[in-house]
Amino acid sequence: MTDKAPPPQTISFDTILPSAMALRAEAGGIARAATDPLAVFVLSVLAGAFISFGAVFATTVGAAGPDGSLPYGVVRLLTGIVFCTGLILVIVGGAELFTGNNMLVMAWASGKVTTRAVLSNWVIVFTGNFIGAIATAALVFASTARSG
Repeated sequence: MTDKAPPPQTISFDTILPSAMALRAEAGGIARAATDPLAVFVLSVLAGAFISFGAVFATTVGAAGPDGSLPYGVVRLLTGIVFCTGLILVIVGGAELFTGNNMLVMAWASGKVTTRAVLSNWVIVFTGNFIGAIATAALVFASTARSG
């Protein structure tokens, strides 16, 4: 008996046509609209916190350069790079960010998701993002780490 390994996955660099991309966005919108509201809320609170972490990190890095230790352009570049940490956390963590959930409109436009489902999802995600961001800001403010 020989165990045969599955064939390697083929990687294609073909472009995705706009019509195929619209179908993907529609399918994603249908799936997001069908997700349990509590799970959406928890994931959206996480997304708000993740983006806040990226903003705090970017602010910290951006504050490192005013004394002239780093050139202005380098500080700006590093600030932009570290802010992306928040977006990476959102993607890797599978969190729900309001800007991404605006793509539900593709499923709504095709009639596969109701207006009520779209608006409900948007309210839940926006509220969760806001709570996560404000809670993270409050925790940073309440921390004992002070500059100066």
